[in-house]
Amino acid sequence: MKELVKSQLSNMDLFKNIDTNTIYELAEIGESKCYLKGSHIFRDKEEINKIYIVCSGKVSLYKLNESAQKKVIFILGKETIINAVVLDDLPASINCEVFEKSEILSFDRMRFQEIMAKDFELTKIVISSLSIKVRRLYRQLKNSTSLKVEKKVAAKLWKLCKDYGKEIEEGTLIDLNISITYLADMFGAPRETISRALKILQENNLITYEKRRIVVKDKDKIVKFFKGIETK
Repeated sequence: MKELVKSQLSNMDLFKNIDTNTIYELAEIGESKCYLKGSHIFRDKEEINKIYIVCSGKVSLYKLNESAQKKVIFILGKETIINAVVLDDLPASINCEVFEKSEILSFDRMRFQEIMAKDFELTKIVISSLSIKVRRLYRQLKNSTSLKVEKKVAAKLWKLCKDYGKEIEEGTLIDLNISITYLADMFGAPRETISRALKILQENNLITYEKRRIVVKDKDKIVKFFKGIETK
């Protein structure tokens, strides 16, 4: 197991500036485990004593409202730290569900902190992970307050396009298997509302959506759409 974790860490761009000794120390305390789609790595309010990093695949972080309706906060891809809050001793504040079959690295939280104390580059990686999540939350808050639902959906598709886009002849394919129901979970909105928003985007010739396959036809135009900039 140690050699597998060492190899996985060494091949990650996330750890490219990390000292070799740090890689060895992390490999000593690390575990690699495969999770199937739909399984949970941890749940809201659970006690967690591990740090989790996505080696391959994708996971989603979500909350449940009072009606038990899911609201997806993030979809995290490979080489991302799932629970970057490593210094507190509090239960999890969110659910982590496997979006697609994934290989997840885990490390004992206290021993991970000890290694951080010896290598500031590792500390910087954790801080950067937190900073990225905070910026994404700020954008979500901005988009949730003042935009019409079709513009909120357009902004979300642009972000997914940026993170998981694959250039094809028709435009940029969002390389995720996303149903309308799952999109609704991302907004904490009824399925019918998101379906109407997608129809508006299709009528504006901004996207195509067929069999869970979303293609953004022009990334610049979809940005102008959700920012309210007139286009010819």
